[in-house]
Amino acid sequence: MSKRLSPRLQHNITEDAYCETHLEPARLFCDVDQITLCSKCCQSQEHKHHMVCGIQEAAENYRKLFQEILNTSREKLEAAKSILTDERERMAMIQEEEQNFKKMIESEYSMRLRLLNEECEQNLQRQQECVSDLNLREALPNQVINLATELEEMFQEMLQRLGHVGRENMKKLKESEARVSKQICSLRKLIVELERKCGEGALALLKNAKYSLERSKSLLLVHLEPAHITDLSLCHIRGLSSMFRVLQRHLTLDPETAHPCLALSEDLRTMRLRHGQQEGAGNPERLDFSAMVLAAESFTSGRHYWEVDVEKAARWQVGIYRGSADTKGSTARASGEKVLLTGSVMGTEWTLWVFPPLKRLFLEKKLDTVGVFLDYEHGQISFYNVTEMSLIYNFSHCAFQGALRPVFSLCIPNGDTSPDSLTISPQRGPSCDAAVSP
Repeated sequence: MSKRLSPRLQHNITEDAYCETHLEPARLFCDVDQITLCSKCCQSQEHKHHMVCGIQEAAENYRKLFQEILNTSREKLEAAKSILTDERERMAMIQEEEQNFKKMIESEYSMRLRLLNEECEQNLQRQQECVSDLNLREALPNQVINLATELEEMFQEMLQRLGHVGRENMKKLKESEARVSKQICSLRKLIVELERKCGEGALALLKNAKYSLERSKSLLLVHLEPAHITDLSLCHIRGLSSMFRVLQRHLTLDPETAHPCLALSEDLRTMRLRHGQQEGAGNPERLDFSAMVLAAESFTSGRHYWEVDVEKAARWQVGIYRGSADTKGSTARASGEKVLLTGSVMGTEWTLWVFPPLKRLFLEKKLDTVGVFLDYEHGQISFYNVTEMSLIYNFSHCAFQGALRPVFSLCIPNGDTSPDSLTISPQRGPSCDAAVSP
């Protein structure tokens, strides 16, 4: 019967092992019991049905396994380091995003408050002319105060919700950072151990080989992935100002600026893609860098609102354009003079972007109608989900100069004709009995 080598002999072991029971060279290795055997031990009943092979062969087999795990460990370490770098970058990014969304909420509140005050003034003037009851006329200003208070409370709640989401995101990222850092430390220790193991002689390598192998594999089974955080754009600002109905403009498309791939409807409110080029494609007023067209109307002051039906478009852009339309072929120059919201559907994937700078937004459902609000004096342009009655994104403190024109664009298809089309929604006049709302 074979015995395990004593600790003293194991400590002084050489590449020649001997069986203490039979006093013969132990040139075999039992993979089941993880011990060296001599030829007599191998024939015993204890090891008769065990997997036994030469020491050198067993060592090489384990060395290959350790080397494979070592290579995998190095790959896992690089992946973990990349995740750690990303998590730390995301910490800085979400702090910046939270500040941006806070500014966006504050600018939206300021705009809504301005519109609310103006709407209240108009309604007060109209109602005071009709209401003869003095007490009722005196009560009207209190209505304005109550609505302003309600508006402020709503936006304060939004700021609190944004702060809560921001704190939860930071907590998840810090927990992920700690988890990934711990895994990196473990992987580094494992790599050092495996490098040492692969460089050892046969007998030293086989010592506790199976245990070391299983422990190494268990560490590699740990799955690392970035923390799942809540996109801040989910903190939607709900509601649309009823003043938008008053500020909605009648827009038409300017045929002189239409890309040759575009066909315009007779009422100049719908654009669609088509094959072929329009007559006069060499007109210097055309924007040939994309399937784009400008509105015939332009704005140099004031506040304006318009809506665009994008339901029938897979890839589209809406926004404002500054400058003359004589930039044929000048993509770089033209791109610097636009503020855009871009939507794209590819298969089942739906993405939304704003520019500038290019930033991806999260939206649960595909957009059907986009509302665009421009406040020239306050340098603000806002994009709204009309169907859900919520803000998508706004740009504030823009330095508007010169004439601004609404811009609309479809992606030029590669190959077959695309059925994509955009339609400027008809102007909806203010309701005669419109109620003041925040």
